[in-house]
Amino acid sequence: MEPLPIVWFITICVLWTGYLLLEGFDLGVGMRMLFSARTEHDRRVMLNTIGPVWDGNEVWLITAGAATFAAFPGWYAALFSGLYIPLTIALVGLIVRAVGIEYRGKLASAAWRRLWTVLIGVGSLLVAFCVGALLALTSTGLPLDANGDRVGGPFVWLSVPALVGGLAVVGFALAHSATFLALKTEGEVRERSGRFAARWAPLCIVPAVAWAVWVQIEHRAALTSWALVIAAVLAAVVGWISARARREGLAFLGYAGFGVLGVAAVFAAMFPRLLPSTIDPAFDLTIWNTANSPYTLAVMTVITLVALPAILVYQGWSYWIFRQRVTPGMIPSAHVVVPAVLRAR
Repeated sequence: MEPLPIVWFITICVLWTGYLLLEGFDLGVGMRMLFSARTEHDRRVMLNTIGPVWDGNEVWLITAGAATFAAFPGWYAALFSGLYIPLTIALVGLIVRAVGIEYRGKLASAAWRRLWTVLIGVGSLLVAFCVGALLALTSTGLPLDANGDRVGGPFVWLSVPALVGGLAVVGFALAHSATFLALKTEGEVRERSGRFAARWAPLCIVPAVAWAVWVQIEHRAALTSWALVIAAVLAAVVGWISARARREGLAFLGYAGFGVLGVAAVFAAMFPRLLPSTIDPAFDLTIWNTANSPYTLAVMTVITLVALPAILVYQGWSYWIFRQRVTPGMIPSAHVVVPAVLRAR
């Protein structure tokens, strides 16, 4: 049995886990700006918690896609051609969200800020839902023929598994971001986020639990995979109890642990499948029939062993530098900058 396809299956699982864990609270903060903040000052506090790290967190998504293309081109081709509509929507959401974060503070206008706040929130929602739908369909299957081509119309992907997966990532992002904001802020934002984590976060992760259980049953998972599901639920319970006790660090780690263990349970249940066919199990895409050549995988492994530690060190350093809480006093009042040309008149 060739070990490198297994190594790269695990690597891609780690990359998706990193994306959902880090970008999860980014997307959740974006969505929460629509309903959780009472004042413009609160919104600016929330946005400043992710300001130094949000673009770095998106690198995990790009790397996961690139690794899929390089290691399992057959999986990449079937997934990206069969799900081009949700992927395009997610791309639009990423662009709108990024532009909103950069442009929101460029003009001292209430209408301008409201517009970009809505676009940041909606863009974050679209990205979370579409990524969840994509991962859910990867784990439960698409109607693929013997050539790995999707059978059916462009909206055949819009199904119950896609809906559950989309709600799972949206719900996890809301719960995860609540614990993140409670850990990273002071004042009203911290209080409201802490209350949300203690009261509503358990309901938010119900779709994620349903998705994980569904995949276990669908693939007749082994006991080790079921053990990961149980461990994920226990981690969420620790997070909920800690949130109620206002132990914000443990609450964040508990819900983060739920995300990590939940993704691991889904990928463990899938193994060695990458994209099941709902038409015939003989058409399933697996790590064996879609993997690139051993030479290509070996070169990729060497490059990754050199580059990945450097990326992890740099990103860890960024989080360490910006580890302090964001307090209301750190946010200056909005002001209008008058161009030098106008001042000279």
